[in-house]
Amino acid sequence: MTDDVPIQPSFEGIDHHGRAVTDASYRGKHLLVFFGFTHCKVVCPRALARLTRVLDSLGPLANELQALYVTVDPERDTPRVMKTYLEERGPRVIGLTGTRAQIDDAKHAFRVFARRVPGASEEDYDVPHTAISYLLDPAGRYRTHFSDAIREDELLEGLRVLLHQRDFIERTPTLRIPPAHPDFST
Repeated sequence: MTDDVPIQPSFEGIDHHGRAVTDASYRGKHLLVFFGFTHCKVVCPRALARLTRVLDSLGPLANELQALYVTVDPERDTPRVMKTYLEERGPRVIGLTGTRAQIDDAKHAFRVFARRVPGASEEDYDVPHTAISYLLDPAGRYRTHFSDAIREDELLEGLRVLLHQRDFIERTPTLRIPPAHPDFST
């Protein structure tokens, strides 16, 4: 995949309610997709808290958007673990897990880097990963992304504009981003 190839958003797996889902399961709504894992100590909990506040601030516009949290650690993040984690930290967010192959395919489709880094024990490991939220339009096409570094008010305003002006999405050409890391396909 070269840098000038747009993201081809696709995924399949099991949501945190135990249902089999694909990217087509969410057609008709904007989808905000971000990758993380439940054992993350800082970035993921902070991102979920920020996203929850943004969704609350969007008011009725939030009904046009579904946030999806895709694990990069399916070995530990079962549907039950994801459900418990999200009920506490992101109740408006749907968690997605699946087989290692399904998750690797989703990472590749979104050009996400994630790699397991050994810890003090076999169960205590970290998974550094790309910290970007990808916005898909109601037809499932990639439209833009928001880095983890964006301020909360900027994320809120960006989503408000994009959701409030449906025709803006249709007029906006697909944006292209380079790979998150030279080894994004892992």
